[in-house]
Amino acid sequence: MIITQENLDQLAWEKMDNLIPCVVQDAYSGSVQMLGYMNREAVLKTLETGKVTFFSRSKQRLWTKGETSGNTLDLVELTCDCDYDSILAMANPVGPTCHKGTPTCWDSAKVPTMSFIAQLEQVLAERKSADPDSSYTASLYSKGIKRIAQKVGEEGVETALAATVKDLEELKNESADLLYHLIVLLQASGLSLEDSIAVLQERHGK
Repeated sequence: MIITQENLDQLAWEKMDNLIPCVVQDAYSGSVQMLGYMNREAVLKTLETGKVTFFSRSKQRLWTKGETSGNTLDLVELTCDCDYDSILAMANPVGPTCHKGTPTCWDSAKVPTMSFIAQLEQVLAERKSADPDSSYTASLYSKGIKRIAQKVGEEGVETALAATVKDLEELKNESADLLYHLIVLLQASGLSLEDSIAVLQERHGK
């Protein structure tokens, strides 16, 4: 159930002693960011402000993530599970989520494969404004769309050739190069993998 101000009372407040655990998930990468607790007021403030807010058990007050650090969690959607006793907050992190300065509170955990793609895209996006001499990616951006598109074409051909000769090791390497250059091309064009995925989702629904 998507949580709104209107259906807030449907949550299992009495069962959970008025504090419901809330897991925060990165709305783009899918990585689990942190765990906190919400009372009614925290849920209401989260919905009203668009900033994920918890009830701090140590401070005994409402606490909006990033209120001092600026590393907020911008709400995308708030839902509850089938028993109405836990909350999932889909959010866009602004800066590192953990107070230790790491992206998530489970920073030592293995990053899911698809989440790594999202992280890679963010890194490549940041290179657009970097010094061309600082990295290969930055130098690619400086050469313009035509050169980046040419690289995508070259890597596409090399990927196809590797598959044709059944060189699986080379296929893995060339497909990685192709994916990397494709992300750069999308970024240089003002697009992202999310735009391509949206097209696939639309087609899948037909």
